[in-house]
Amino acid sequence: MNLISVNDLKKDYVTGELVTSVLHGLTFKIEQGEFVAIMGPSGSGKSTLMHILSFLDRPTSGSYKFNDQDTTDFDDNYLASLRNERIGFIFQSFNLLPRTSVLDNVKLPLIYSKKKNHDELAKKALDSVGLSHRLHYYTNQISGGEKQRVAIARALVCDPAVIFADEPTGNLDSKSGNTVMYILQQLNNQGHTIILVTHETDTANHAQRIIRLKDGKLVSDESVVKRTVAEADRDLLK
Repeated sequence: MNLISVNDLKKDYVTGELVTSVLHGLTFKIEQGEFVAIMGPSGSGKSTLMHILSFLDRPTSGSYKFNDQDTTDFDDNYLASLRNERIGFIFQSFNLLPRTSVLDNVKLPLIYSKKKNHDELAKKALDSVGLSHRLHYYTNQISGGEKQRVAIARALVCDPAVIFADEPTGNLDSKSGNTVMYILQQLNNQGHTIILVTHETDTANHAQRIIRLKDGKLVSDESVVKRTVAEADRDLLK
């Protein structure tokens, strides 16, 4: 089932008489349960594309269907509801509230949802990322890797249809970054759709598929060839 379908998607930014074209007619589909990386250098349009796909922005033209529904006529209130209930966000800078407990940070999206038993749902999400022992710590008392795992739990707590991860390992050391990517892979194995935005090839290779952008154009859309254990061990010995 196609969760996301875009056709001839374009985005322009207008400042006075100046028109800056950022996305140039992108066409692709993402199926429910896929793990897709969107790659490209700075200025390629990958962040703009993520903002459109996650309902933080609207395209200038072209079509965007989410769960087989045309999003063109979605009003702002409905888009806000979709962002809360159907979309999970993970950011490079974590975006956690300071001087607030880990548990309360994870509960934040539930304030605007119709779900009940907020504490139980937040605890379950934290347990899924291995942070049950940090429930009552403040966010300034935990490491960067743990902060990103809190952000993943927060993204999970409303049981979204898709999780967007924007450079999720960008502020982490390699060990913490590998832990975060392992968690995302496990979530994908459990059926969650993951869309990862990154400029790092090693990070993108955790996905099943890589969409590459350059100058706002789609230049490739390819499956990731997974290495065997033997191949990985051989590379470590080089």
